[in-house]
Amino acid sequence: MEEMNSQELSLETPAKDVFIAPSIHEGDIVLGRSYTHHSTVPGVIVENPTIECVLGVDEAGRGPVLGPMVYGLFYLPLASHRSLLAETHHFDDSKVLTPTVRSSLMQTLCTPGTDLYQRCGWATRVMSARDISAGMLKPAGTYNLNEQAKDATIELIKEVFAKGVNVKEIYIDTIGMPAVYQKKLERIFPTTMITVAKKADSLYPCVSAASVCAKVTRDAALEVCYQSYAAEGEIEEANTAADGWGSGYPSDARCVTWLKGNLDPLFGWGSECRFSWSTAKDMLETKGRGVKIQWPMADDDDQEMRVTDFYKAARGEDEEEEIGELAGWFGTPVPEDIF
Repeated sequence: MEEMNSQELSLETPAKDVFIAPSIHEGDIVLGRSYTHHSTVPGVIVENPTIECVLGVDEAGRGPVLGPMVYGLFYLPLASHRSLLAETHHFDDSKVLTPTVRSSLMQTLCTPGTDLYQRCGWATRVMSARDISAGMLKPAGTYNLNEQAKDATIELIKEVFAKGVNVKEIYIDTIGMPAVYQKKLERIFPTTMITVAKKADSLYPCVSAASVCAKVTRDAALEVCYQSYAAEGEIEEANTAADGWGSGYPSDARCVTWLKGNLDPLFGWGSECRFSWSTAKDMLETKGRGVKIQWPMADDDDQEMRVTDFYKAARGEDEEEEIGELAGWFGTPVPEDIF
């Protein structure tokens, strides 16, 4: 990916006092599990299920080597689309808003009694670094990041329809070629007007709001990951993710320094790291920081390998007795003639 300048890195770095939204499931994040969170369907939609709604989808954290990629979805009555989001609350692309402003907007959205809480619904899909890498590093049939992202988007939208929300318009920030992706979505959701566009987060307020949900959730998830190291006493100087590994992007010096300083030669890093990224792979494989392991290969004639093939057998009576540690663990065999 392209190098990010200092201003871009600053906007991608989590706020030091980031709002911890309900979309943060600490147990899943620490264990490297992907999960989905949905807000409650807003009251105005529950009271009038026929009300026409607009829905937007965007992601945060596509390029970093650390932390999850998060897909955000946002919906509200079509009549309130621009007036509530753009004019009243000034939602914009999360990469343009400062971390503090993003966090504040998310907190307002999650606070009962506010106009955003009463009229808007949202959801996130947290795609863990571990699961992203597992898909991309499959020995056969690689599950690439674009396909993972498209599947996450489609599932989020289906789940909103399943809640009874009358979605009439959908706006999505593109993955790949907009026209190709849009046709795919139109086949899945044929009764809905769908627009897939580049920079949709700057053009459509519902996509801007979705990007804020995604970015604040990712920021908080990064903080949860970082604090798991603090709980184990493995970090001392930096108290927050912003001070420690920064934005998590490969072009961020804080991130690279943290990776180098916290690399385990056998296991690498924890579930917060995307091992499929070249930054991590290079440190482990080509720069000699990791332990190289040679896995035993079965001969072509062998149907399968047995665990006992790796044990050292006891020698005969005429040879010097030499029993492997595992082979003699439960004692040595007794000859039949003893009976």
